[in-house]
Amino acid sequence: MAKNNAVEIVNVTKTFKIPIEAVTMLKQKVVGFLLRKKGYRDFTPLKEISFNIKEGDFFGIVGKNGSGKSTLLKLIAGIYTPNEGSIYTKGKLVPFIELGVGFNPELSGRDNVYLNGALLGFSRKEVDSMYDEIVEFAEMGDFMEEKLKNYSSGMQVRLAFSIAIKAKGDILMLDEVLAVGDEAFQKKCYAYFDKLKREKKTVILVTHDMGAVERFCNKAVLLEDGKIKIQGKPHMVAAAYSISNELEHAKTHKFDRTSAPFDVSIYNSKGIESSSFEYNESITIKLSWKQEGVKNVGVAIFRENGEYVFGPNTYQDKYSIKHENRAEYTVKLNLNEGDYFIKVGLTGARDTDTIAFIEEGPHFSVQRDYDGGRWGGVTKLDHKWK
Repeated sequence: MAKNNAVEIVNVTKTFKIPIEAVTMLKQKVVGFLLRKKGYRDFTPLKEISFNIKEGDFFGIVGKNGSGKSTLLKLIAGIYTPNEGSIYTKGKLVPFIELGVGFNPELSGRDNVYLNGALLGFSRKEVDSMYDEIVEFAEMGDFMEEKLKNYSSGMQVRLAFSIAIKAKGDILMLDEVLAVGDEAFQKKCYAYFDKLKREKKTVILVTHDMGAVERFCNKAVLLEDGKIKIQGKPHMVAAAYSISNELEHAKTHKFDRTSAPFDVSIYNSKGIESSSFEYNESITIKLSWKQEGVKNVGVAIFRENGEYVFGPNTYQDKYSIKHENRAEYTVKLNLNEGDYFIKVGLTGARDTDTIAFIEEGPHFSVQRDYDGGRWGGVTKLDHKWK
């Protein structure tokens, strides 16, 4: 193992044997044996994986669900063994995988803190000294005497994570911990990650949060169908992951023109129909219809989560449609990166006289503003400082 490496993964493949059907009778087993019938199928979530993690790296592992991320983490942790290849680690591993394993639902939150602390190797006296910090970090002060079975799943994982971060080790392995809790709790997780980064701890982070990958990681790898698609700089891996998601998103959210009451399409600044756009790019939404009596049209943009962004109409803008059966709407997308969709309506003389309406029109995505850096919220407003 190289001197400065914390983890070395060399040509690793992992295969599971999945039973095809349950064989319960002796006769079935004998017949299956005589006919040489396999009672299982091979499932290989990881194929020929190789990479190194140096001491002090904050290393990101990303990919869609089912890409092999958690399996890889369990291989590194020693929970699974590879069928082919080798894994070498240096120092003590602290895996934050399947948080809450070892919790007893019949015990109180307080008792589970001591139980989990013991499983991590802490004495009762050591848990006594850190108990208040654990409760404060988990934001569970009013619930510690309640039985764990009365906790929500989010509360249980918050408590488990708050205990787990007290463990001492050389390599920390974090699996989807940013999916835990509300925004306030995630800020605490971010502060904890900042601390790990300052202390040059070796960290392996499995996540779907590309913002966290770009903020904390110095290296990352993208898994796809059990293989490494790309590894290197976090922003390159995050961009590749986003593009992959957009292609999948376009497949699952394709607007069905044949069943819509009228036609809607979105074009990029080059006049090409598209569903993926750059930040601040001007797009044109083209509408055409066969309905009679249309005097006004409206287009509303929504985020994928249903949050309303903006929605003008020709009635409010005091604009008279120039053509009898078509209209175009051009807008500059100074929107934050993410996925969006549009709602479109046709009305009569007033904007309340609905003639036809599309509740969920074409979906589209906006890429990150790489020149302007990261920023929160929905839109980036023009501004200056003095």
